[in-house]
Formats: sequence, structure tokens, C-alpha cells
Amino acid sequence: MLMRTDPFRQLDRLASEVFGTPARPAAMPIDAYRKGETFVVEFDLPGVQSDSIDLTVEKNVLTVHAERARTSEMGVELLVAERPQGTFSRQLFLGETLDAEAIKANYADGVLRLEIPVAEHAKPRKVEIGTTQREHAAIGA
Repeated sequence: MLMRTDPFRQLDRLASEVFGTPARPAAMPIDAYRKGETFVVEFDLPGVQSDSIDLTVEKNVLTVHAERARTSEMGVELLVAERPQGTFSRQLFLGETLDAEAIKANYADGVLRLEIPVAEHAKPRKVEIGTTQREHAAIGA
């Protein structure tokens, strides 16, 4: 299961969006849900080139870094610049029940999708119940 321990997420998200720089990366919005025996996490990264995305897992911390640079054309005067640029970063703490060695990642249409399977040792399993034959004493013997 995914674990999140940051109670100030909304405040942190707002501050990161406002102050996101390479020294202080901006956050990226995510959706996370369970689909059968797999956890799916989708990160919104519109306009990011796939080769600028870096995905690492160290112990139980998954980190996504991405960079979106403004295209600079000669002779163009920028009138409005509302789309965030720079470095984006997000960390997730993975529970011990997830198999961090088997993460699958795919990037399409500005969305980075991760599929993280539940670890074998955490899956429900059927326990066989043994029976013992008892000899019944004959009644009236």
C-alpha cells in the first residue's frame, strides 16, 4: 500500500508551485489507486520530454524528477508565461507490501504511469487446515 506521511500536503503543493526552481523543485499532481493486485500512480507532466524524466527507487522511497524548459525562439517576445517551467519533483513512500523491484513505467500524453505490484509475501493466501481422526469408543461395548 502507498503510504503518505505529509499532513501539510496542500500547503506544500502551493508553495512548490509558486517557488519551484531547480534548487527547490516544484511538485507534480498525482492520482494513485489500487487495481486488483497492482497499485497505479499517474503523474501529470504536460509538455515534459520523456528523456528529461528520472525515476529512482531507494529503499522504500520512489522519486520522480522531470524538467520542462521553455522553448526559446529568436525574435519572439513572450507576452504571457503562466505554464510552469523548470524542475519538478515528487517523492512517494512505498509500503513494505509493494514490490519495488517490479515497477513498470510508461509515459504517454503528458502522463507518467507507474504500475507497482503487490509483493508476493503480502498477497492473501489460503491456509490449509489439517484434520485429526479421533477413534470413537464403541458405545455399549
